[in-house]
Amino acid sequence: MALYLSALTLSHFRSHKVGRLALDGRPVALYGANGAGKTNVLEAVSLFSPGRGLRRSSAEDMTRRPEALGWKIAGVLQSLNQLHEIEIWSEAGAARQVRIDEKAAPQVALGRIARVLWLIPAMDRLWIEGAEGRRRFLDRMTLSFEPGHAEVTLAYERAMRERNRLLKDMVRDPAWYAALETQMAEAGVVIDANRRTALTQLAEAQEGAQTAFPAAELTLTHADGDLPKTVEDVRAALADSRPRDVAAGRSLIGPHRADISGVYAAKGVPAKDCSTGEQKALLVSLILANARALARDFGAPPLLLLDEVAAHLDPDRRAALYDEIAALGAQAWMTGTEAELFAALGDRAQYVEVRDNNGLSELVTHP
Repeated sequence: MALYLSALTLSHFRSHKVGRLALDGRPVALYGANGAGKTNVLEAVSLFSPGRGLRRSSAEDMTRRPEALGWKIAGVLQSLNQLHEIEIWSEAGAARQVRIDEKAAPQVALGRIARVLWLIPAMDRLWIEGAEGRRRFLDRMTLSFEPGHAEVTLAYERAMRERNRLLKDMVRDPAWYAALETQMAEAGVVIDANRRTALTQLAEAQEGAQTAFPAAELTLTHADGDLPKTVEDVRAALADSRPRDVAAGRSLIGPHRADISGVYAAKGVPAKDCSTGEQKALLVSLILANARALARDFGAPPLLLLDEVAAHLDPDRRAALYDEIAALGAQAWMTGTEAELFAALGDRAQYVEVRDNNGLSELVTHP
């Protein structure tokens, strides 16, 4: 079984006034000059999954300038043994909307029929920057296994925002906090369990894998020690933390304080201390492990979005990456400045040149 887009149409999306692609499930190599609009195509594909997409942009920011009339993406998705027609759009100034098979649907419904993973240059500093980026990385992986993770995370964040408002106002009456802390505790326990399950699945997918990329050992940590495992214990911990939280003006315990640490398994070296090339290789390894786990769990490998990944790998490792993608059977969307970067793929891929025509992006398919 397979998961791939067989058609993609962009209308007034970023630099693309109109763009159409007919696809057959093979990897897609997008090449062209910097600024031509390659990453914009990857962003459009990333919207076929729940969430804000690979740039985390608002719907308004995705519209083509200067018209700002809104935008639309349409695609035909082969998902396992079913075909789905998907439309994603935003009218001027409005939120993003989704229609699946001609019926309005929430964004989270996309997670039931599609899985999308991405690796972009902004993630290259994942191991050496703040915990927020690593949490987002972990939650994207977790969401790929458990589509409901997005909803429970939103529920937790809504309750925490309300609690933080009380903390900033220095409200001390316990009655104001009880319901919010119950909501945070119920959602927090699920979030923590989902994350740990995802890490277990990634570890299993790395064991014994035939890959040219180094395995990474990931450990979930929290700023104040492990999060309690039961709703009652988390609720009690939140109540006990109120005096400290009032002083800080924010909630200091919970899954929003989580982090992951990574270790280059074969060397026993923390990822943050590895070379730039090794850190990139570890990220690629995790994306591939995530894809292998999904191929087993979901029934098909996910759509892979790899922005400028070829430019950061030597020729041998680049060829190894292409071989692994082909072995997975994944529709990987990859960008690069030159077609030669994808030479090792040969006829295992489709090639699309992205041209800048006076500020408008053009998509030209090559045999």
